[in-house]
Amino acid sequence: MSSRSSMLALAAALVLAPVALPAVAAAQVPAAPAATEVVPTLGPKPFIGYFKPMPRAKLSTTAWGAAEVGPRDPRNGLEDLSMARWNYWDGQILKGPDGKYRMFASRWDQALGHKAWGRSLGVSAISDSLFGPYRDRGLTWPDNQGGLGHNVTALKLHDGRYAVVVSETRGGDVFVSDSLDGPWTQLGTISLDQSRFQLVKTPGDAALRDTPTATPAKPANFSVLLRPDGAYQIVPRSGQILISRTGILGPYTVMGDSVYRGLDGVPQRDMRAFEDPVLWFSGGLYHIVVNQWRERRAYHLVSRDGITGWRVQGLAYEPGADFIRYADGTKNNWNKLERPGVVMENGHVVAMTFAVVDTPKDDQTGNNGHGSKIIVVPFDGAAMDRDLAGLP
Repeated sequence: MSSRSSMLALAAALVLAPVALPAVAAAQVPAAPAATEVVPTLGPKPFIGYFKPMPRAKLSTTAWGAAEVGPRDPRNGLEDLSMARWNYWDGQILKGPDGKYRMFASRWDQALGHKAWGRSLGVSAISDSLFGPYRDRGLTWPDNQGGLGHNVTALKLHDGRYAVVVSETRGGDVFVSDSLDGPWTQLGTISLDQSRFQLVKTPGDAALRDTPTATPAKPANFSVLLRPDGAYQIVPRSGQILISRTGILGPYTVMGDSVYRGLDGVPQRDMRAFEDPVLWFSGGLYHIVVNQWRERRAYHLVSRDGITGWRVQGLAYEPGADFIRYADGTKNNWNKLERPGVVMENGHVVAMTFAVVDTPKDDQTGNNGHGSKIIVVPFDGAAMDRDLAGLP
C-alpha cells in the first residue's frame, strides 16, 4: 500500500471513528477492539466516502425508535410507521420497465420481538421513488409454505425472467416470474458441487478439500449475481465463491475456502462473526461488502475475476460513522446495520439498502416501540468506479 493511501485511510478512520453509545446500550453491545485498526485502501478514498446525503425530507422527531437514531425520514424505505404490526428485514430493490421500484423483503410480527425472525415471510413492496416510501403488497408466494422466507434477495435472470432467492430458513429456494409483480412460482432449490471444497457455515470453519460426500452447511446469507460472462455466482455467509455455469439452480461449484481467510486488512480474530455479504460487478471489478458484527464494521473487497485475487478497498461502513446524513447536518445512527444490498442503474451502484434496528436486538422484545425497517441510502457508485478504474 502506498504511503499516500495509508495516510488517507488513517484520516478516514479518524474522521469516521464510531460515536460512543449511551451507557445502557453499550453494556449490551460486544466490546470493540482496544485499538481501532486502519483499513487499507487501494483508491483515493474508502467505500464509506462515496455515500451521498439523504434525500431532502421532512424529518420526524416522534417516529418510533431510540433517541440515539436522531430525527429521521419515516418515508424513506419500508417500515411500519406505527410499529404496531411488522418488523421488516432484507430489502433488495429492482427497477421495473414501468419506472417504478420493487423491493423484495421479509417481515414478521413485531409483537414477537426480534428473535422471531425465523418466522419471517417473504413480501414485496412498491414505490414511485427509489428512496420510498414503499408500500407493502403482501406475501410474495402465499401458497408455498405459508409464504416462509428470510435472507431474501432478487435479480434478473439471463432469459429476462426475475428470480427471488431465499436462504437461512429455507435451503436456497428460488422463485421465478415473468413480471416483477408476479405471480411467483418455485423453480427449485440451489444445489452444490463439493468436488473441490466443502461448503462451510462461517469463515471461521476451514473448508475441507476434495470431500464431495461432506454434508454442506445450511445455505445462509446468499448473495447471488448474474456475471457478465453468463455464469451465476453466489457468496454465502462463509465468504466462499460458488459458481454455476448451468443456470440459477446450479449445481454451484464451491471454488475454495473463504476469501476472507488470510486477507490483509480483514481482521482474522473471531472469523465466525462475518455475515451478510453482498456481491456485485461494476467498473470492471467484482465487489463484496461484508459485515463483521462483533467488530461492528463492514469491509469492501475487490477482485478482477470475482474468484481469486481479492483485496481490501477500505472501510465500507460502521454504525457510528455518521455516513447516514442530511444536507442540513442531521445524522442518523442506527444501532445495527445489516443485510446490505446494492441498487444498480446504468452499471453503477446508485444506492444501498440496509435492514436497521434502533436498539440492541435483545432489547426488542415486542410491543415496546422498538423494531426494524429497511432504509435506502444514496451512493455515488459512478465516482467510485472511475476512481478504481486504474487498479491493476
